[in-house]
Amino acid sequence: MDLDGRPDPPTEAGEKETLAGFLDFQRATLLWKCEGLTPAQLGTPAVGPSSMTLHGLIRHLTEVELGWFVGTFTDEPVEYAYSSAERPEGDWIGLDPRQYAADLHRYHEAVDKARAVIADLEPGTIGEDDGRRYTLRWVLAHMIEEYARHNGHADLLRERLDGATGE
Repeated sequence: MDLDGRPDPPTEAGEKETLAGFLDFQRATLLWKCEGLTPAQLGTPAVGPSSMTLHGLIRHLTEVELGWFVGTFTDEPVEYAYSSAERPEGDWIGLDPRQYAADLHRYHEAVDKARAVIADLEPGTIGEDDGRRYTLRWVLAHMIEEYARHNGHADLLRERLDGATGE
């Protein structure tokens, strides 16, 4: 089944496939909330006093994907495109509407990289980040929570921008 272009998570699958299916649904929900808006709208804070925007959500979740999957389950250094020690909120600030297409492309690359990193891992595989150990199971559940929370924000932003509502 397909829900507004979003994949329906499997109802009869193994643990990893189920968790990954729900994560893919949440990823697609974020993209669905951004569809049809101009780059200027995507960068417009719409729920004061917050400065959160849909464009900022795309950038933030790009870095979250890389941090949790690449940073936890590989030895590769994670290079964040937006935030740094000097600019910890860089994923949220300094948005340029002209860069939205490039930022969206970077988001898709991060998701593809995350999928590739976990492709051959089992749910109980343990990775490490900043000295803490995490199972893939935990990271997948956390990422579903991260997206679900931010998709709630995206619902409010989208409705405020153009009145569109949805699931």
